[in-house]
Amino acid sequence: MPTDAAATTQAPDLVVADARVRLPGGVFATGVAVTGDRITAVGDAADVVALAGARTRVVRAPGRLLLPGFQDSHIHAPFAGRNRLRVWLNDLLGKDAYLDAIAAYAAANPDEPWIVGGGWAMECFPGGLPRREDLDAVVSDRPVFLFNKDVHGAWVNTKALENGGITRDTADPSDGRIERDPDGEATGCLHEGAAYSFNDRVVPAPGRAEWEASVLEAQRHLHALGITGWQDAWVTPATLEAYRSLAAAGRLTARVVGALWWDRHRGLEQIDDLLAQRESASGAALSAGSGVSGFFPTTVKIMTDGVLENYTGALLEPYCDGCGGHTENHGLSYVDRTELAAAVTELDALGFQVHMHAIGDRAVRNALDSVEAAQRVNGANDHRHHIAHVQVVQPEDVPRFAELGVIANCQTYWAKPDPQMEELTIPFLGRDRVDIQYPFEGIRAAGARLAMGSDWSVTTADPLAQLEVAVTRAERDGAAFLPEQRLRLDHAVDAFTSGSAYVNHDHDGGAIEVGRRADLALLDLDVFADGFVSAGRAPVADASVELTVASGRVVHDRTG
Repeated sequence: MPTDAAATTQAPDLVVADARVRLPGGVFATGVAVTGDRITAVGDAADVVALAGARTRVVRAPGRLLLPGFQDSHIHAPFAGRNRLRVWLNDLLGKDAYLDAIAAYAAANPDEPWIVGGGWAMECFPGGLPRREDLDAVVSDRPVFLFNKDVHGAWVNTKALENGGITRDTADPSDGRIERDPDGEATGCLHEGAAYSFNDRVVPAPGRAEWEASVLEAQRHLHALGITGWQDAWVTPATLEAYRSLAAAGRLTARVVGALWWDRHRGLEQIDDLLAQRESASGAALSAGSGVSGFFPTTVKIMTDGVLENYTGALLEPYCDGCGGHTENHGLSYVDRTELAAAVTELDALGFQVHMHAIGDRAVRNALDSVEAAQRVNGANDHRHHIAHVQVVQPEDVPRFAELGVIANCQTYWAKPDPQMEELTIPFLGRDRVDIQYPFEGIRAAGARLAMGSDWSVTTADPLAQLEVAVTRAERDGAAFLPEQRLRLDHAVDAFTSGSAYVNHDHDGGAIEVGRRADLALLDLDVFADGFVSAGRAPVADASVELTVASGRVVHDRTG
């Protein structure tokens, strides 16, 4: 391949040579040069190396694969980073392992007034419900508050319940539930709005310095996984200020789009506040559409429903009872469908992108209906609204993504058989709805764009692990879950690079081309090599990231 080089006489700062370099359209080169924050040459390794000067760093990478930097389209970086600095349970499994880690953290931090963090898995407890007595056995002198992995519930001890004033007489909030014993006493598990309101009302809030440290810890971890940008799906005024401060100081080396949080307890009057938040973080260096790293709070995140495992995901037909019968529970719509349509219409008119959480089929339909309503009033535009999770989607709604220009924001790591799916989801959905879960290939084949995100810390942030499940719909060497919805590896990689860049209005990222921003991820294995992916087997997660470049800066390096 001939070398495509920018018109410059300046020697590059970095050259990567002898790797397979994946370019748009699935073609490959063997060399890339970076000058400043731009890709300045792409082509044959020998031609690119010939551009090197005395101060050029040349990385020889035979057998490696060079991809655009990954972009995560749905992530909770500050919250994950904070948990990593506090109680991090995500890498453990089982009640005993959790309790050992909590006890060790409490012993190592005797002056912490609260023990906070999270990452416990529902499947580690009977019925998905942990109890306060287990926490009391390891920490009884201080309150403990731990969100679960999906951040839709919390595990608390007796001291925390006392601090929060929760008794058998405390009413459940309208958008959540306090789990109780038959006598009405709280068991130590708070669901949905009960957990969120407790956290906001009772648990001490971090200051800006702690949030900044949390973002930086998350950024370090994500760069090590080849991630150079993301969309933060839960930006509060406090985390917005931390992002803004880090961006202004040049310490935010990723490109981050912030999805400002829609308060489901308020109505359209909050839009003025969202406009003020957007304006507070704007400026020449942070303007929407800029190609540089920085922070762009140009999106609004609306939670339209909950999750299936605690029966708050919004369904068109009621939940099953796990024993072959049905209940009267259809789940929760956190924003009424009429109000949702009005909110999306007004946000769309004001230039916001809307990022909607939708798990159940009723939630997905309501979200699609809201975009359709906005288009009827405002006409077509390029705001790139998207729906995250899309777990249960009725077949008649699949083509509507393409028809409305709505991007499917896919969390592919969830689309596999695992204890949560087998024990806490399938028995309560029924066969017909089980078979329409996570229809990623169907949505793509119907002409819609896909983006990919982890929802970290709900599950792993590792793009390679997520890509493997996207391609196999299975645990390693296990049975596939709805294998007809597997994605091809090239489609999955595109979703995690150019697809997420498209969602983020990032015109300079997501691809390796001359003139684009230099965001790169060097893998130690070529997962596109012939035979690496075969029928039912795609060990993509065997690869790891050796080098990450963000806006021309090396932000992770283990090349030696």
